[in-house]
Amino acid sequence: MSSKPGRLLLRNIYHLVVGDAADTRLRGVDLLIEGPRIVDVGHNLPRGEAEPIDCSTKLVLPGLVNTHHHMHQSLQRAVPAVQNAGLFAWLSGLYPIWQHLTAEVVRVGTQLACAELLQTGCTTTSDHHYLFPPALDADLVAVQLDAARELGMRFCASRGSMSVGQSAGGLPPDAVVEDEDAILRSCEQAAAFHDPAPFAMRRIALAPCAPFSVSPTLLTRSAELARRHGLRLHTHLAETVDEERYCRERFGCRPVALMERCGWLGEDVWFAHAVHLDDAELALLARTRTGVAHCPSSNMRLGSGICRVPELLARGVRVGLGVDGSASNDSSDMVGELRNCLLLHRVCGGAGAMTVPQVLALATRGGASLLGWETIGVLAAGWAADLAVFEMDRLDYAGALSDPLAALLLCGISHQAHTTIVNGQVVLRAGQLTTLDERELRQRAQRLARQMLERAGHDTRWML
Repeated sequence: MSSKPGRLLLRNIYHLVVGDAADTRLRGVDLLIEGPRIVDVGHNLPRGEAEPIDCSTKLVLPGLVNTHHHMHQSLQRAVPAVQNAGLFAWLSGLYPIWQHLTAEVVRVGTQLACAELLQTGCTTTSDHHYLFPPALDADLVAVQLDAARELGMRFCASRGSMSVGQSAGGLPPDAVVEDEDAILRSCEQAAAFHDPAPFAMRRIALAPCAPFSVSPTLLTRSAELARRHGLRLHTHLAETVDEERYCRERFGCRPVALMERCGWLGEDVWFAHAVHLDDAELALLARTRTGVAHCPSSNMRLGSGICRVPELLARGVRVGLGVDGSASNDSSDMVGELRNCLLLHRVCGGAGAMTVPQVLALATRGGASLLGWETIGVLAAGWAADLAVFEMDRLDYAGALSDPLAALLLCGISHQAHTTIVNGQVVLRAGQLTTLDERELRQRAQRLARQMLERAGHDTRWML
């Protein structure tokens, strides 16, 4: 079992990345944790009753923050029928599988995604869950929060929604959309789970799926409800040219203009993807402090395009990183997302377009800003004890340790963390999760994945 939050002392840290704006790096220091907080960073700190963790060959980072995911999709990775499809065709191919969603699927998918995130140094995540089939009588927000609690993950659950099915001109089949009044009642209930405390382990956002699956009325009413309860707002936006075409034909405007019309701009809003933005829209996001969850791996996988992240940052737009759904990535490898972000923007912008410290900032302070968690993203006294620890005395890092942080992103053949600490609790130790049986989770996930594919008529002969 995992250790309960108490006193931990990370001793003689080989390379500590503080995560501040100055890109401060320290060597040979100790880091003391008491309960959920870091209480001191310095040389030769007294051990007292703290549990020591030898970090003499370890890289220690602020815990990474994932700002966009669809965790139930962990059970539909690399599905042959949609491996080469763009977003709309990809969704249309997967909706028939997702019609067989159950509470167990949501629970296991959430645990599987959280496990992978923790194994790659991610300590805080959001999840954009928008599938609430009317025939399914279960509180899926509660299911996800409980699953994340068991693993020890800091978690922002979304009460997402889809209300415009194919018969009304939307993309999803009618079987997976909900009545809008029922959605709003459920959102009111979900708001009760929200914990605004600085060191909270759970928060709630409202997250209608996308302009092609909800109405402007639902967008407007969701924003009003969220602001009454102090919740943040999240949705997909400007992901593809198909979405832009849909908005022009149906609403007579581009996606960002639709969001502005519905009250969806501001510091409490973050959009996933934001690939297809013009200069005026970049300026509007900057002026309104609206955030962007950048998902480079998914955007490449689906051929959606490249978000203009260097330009967003230059204008002062808040940007975080997201792995996106595991059916369009197809993993929850948070370090891999940093690597892809670093390399992707150099394709268009040249070798200096993105730097290693910039990418880490997106995945720590940037993500914390989008989710509104003021105490995470920096390793200093008074901040949350959320840390990722990587062993650097490995063959794949030999010759690369003139910059250990760059080595992690550029050189490794595995992004496996050695130790992950969330809220002062060791949830990954020596590469192994401390909070659940990995073998049992794998077996449950394989069983459910096979069942869902078989019910939707897919070939499962190669599955274990």
